[in-house]
Amino acid sequence: MPERRRSFAIKAEIADPDASSWAFAAQKTMYDGKRIAVGDVIYLFASENEGGAGLVARGVVTSAEDTPRMPDVERQTPRVSITVKRTASATRRLGRAELKLFADWDDGRPETELNFKFYRQATNKIVGLSDATAGFLSGFF
Repeated sequence: MPERRRSFAIKAEIADPDASSWAFAAQKTMYDGKRIAVGDVIYLFASENEGGAGLVARGVVTSAEDTPRMPDVERQTPRVSITVKRTASATRRLGRAELKLFADWDDGRPETELNFKFYRQATNKIVGLSDATAGFLSGFF
């Protein structure tokens, strides 16, 4: 039986939100983001820290490669380099302003999952998503 494709999200600097594809080098991963693989669905958030507007696109991962760990550094966050092909553009806004109200970390809501994973610690990163949150994000396309 083939492995089920997973869903991920990336919050990163996206210089051209209208591009047909993007390359992201050595991106920090958290919350199972290190498991990203070719064929996985990924939701792209243009980081507000770099002037972006939050959710801009959905894509499919066309390449994924682990970044080698640095020798002699004990604690390292796994990093991965990916390329992504756009499959859809967001039709509604979803960013920090819309998600910051969802801060009851135990409520199980997709909005809370996104707020927790992206904005509780504001660094750019790739994160794994629950099926419920991926379904929620699908409604923005």
